[in-house]
Amino acid sequence: MPTFLSPVMLTWGISALAVAGVITRPFRLPEAVWAVAGAAVIAALGLMPLSAVWNGIARGTDVYLFLIGMMLLSELARKEGLFDWLAAIATRHAKGSPKRLFFLIYAVGVLVTVFLSNDATAVVLTPAVYAATRAAKVANPLPYLLICAFIANAASFVLPISNPANLVIFGGGEMPPLGEWLRTFTLPSIVAIVVTYAALAFTQRRAIASETVAADVPTSTLSPAARVAGIGLALTAVSLVIVSALDLDLGLPTLVAGIATTLLIVVVNREPPIDVVKGISWSVLPLVAGLFVIVEALSGTGLVGMLGDLLARNAATSPAWTAGVAGVSVGFAANLVNNLPAGLFAGSAVQAAGAPSLVAAAILIGVDLGPNLSVTGSLATILWLTALRREGIEVGTWAFLKLGSVVMIPALLLSIATLIGASLL
Repeated sequence: MPTFLSPVMLTWGISALAVAGVITRPFRLPEAVWAVAGAAVIAALGLMPLSAVWNGIARGTDVYLFLIGMMLLSELARKEGLFDWLAAIATRHAKGSPKRLFFLIYAVGVLVTVFLSNDATAVVLTPAVYAATRAAKVANPLPYLLICAFIANAASFVLPISNPANLVIFGGGEMPPLGEWLRTFTLPSIVAIVVTYAALAFTQRRAIASETVAADVPTSTLSPAARVAGIGLALTAVSLVIVSALDLDLGLPTLVAGIATTLLIVVVNREPPIDVVKGISWSVLPLVAGLFVIVEALSGTGLVGMLGDLLARNAATSPAWTAGVAGVSVGFAANLVNNLPAGLFAGSAVQAAGAPSLVAAAILIGVDLGPNLSVTGSLATILWLTALRREGIEVGTWAFLKLGSVVMIPALLLSIATLIGASLL
């Protein structure tokens, strides 16, 4: 067989085409179609055994459970009017100032990301922000909606639960205790959050300055079902912090919280949850599964071993330099395959290399923050796009890339530099 038709090259080529399809969405087909098609072609050609296919799908089990639970909670809150109520409160506090509204939304985004994860910010906060801009009679809601996409990744390494990818990088029982985590990531997180805000506010300054924000927004009374949805979200946040501290998986507790809240609202409203189930973006599940299978196929080509060896050799002689190069490289690479499977891939390489904690931390920042470059860099951004399409809003791939390059690159470089600098003190 010619070299260019070897199984390794075929696997790489099909994977590249599948990822390109996810990024560019030819024929406007959903991202999931291309991820699943790529995985299916790899399996059909026998480039990976069926056992490996199932292993790839199974590796995403905790993520599937987490997403289903969080999407249930989000759809319940949206359907019962909780977001409209919160939007009215936020708009009142803005007092007619578009800049103040921008800051308030960003601050709320930080809190949601830190305590409910970046995916929750995309799923939960995006419809709330859209409701806020609608209530405030904002002509162009996009600058405010962009906050949801960028802060979802910028604040996603404050706590272990802030991004499911965090648990992958420090897998294999090597997750640092919460105190050590905070010592390592607090300063880089602050830098990422502040720099992202400054860059985003600067790029959107003209659009924000030209807006008018209604100051007098009527606030409706919360229904009993909306109160249940709000309590469900709050209890979920508390439980995720506890579960993370115990070094347990997040998926099942989130799913249980979502199902329990759904059943309570069914009792309160005395109606079946069919509308809630219909409102969930189920296509993200096969998208994630397809990406996990593609990463499993790439791992089978020996790529993880090669990267692990490279990482081990360089980390042994210059850990600080290796951390910087690896973190920045992974930050850009995460946009090619999505950061969750990239996290799996990088995590496997880190564990295979036995890399120092500084290198692992820099790679984690790259996996978390790097995806702010493109619309398909993280699952959170894809969920954000799905939420926007639901409201009839489209964001172009190249328009986001131009904005992402201005926002992400300085945040990534300064965050990793802060991490390395703090480690040398």
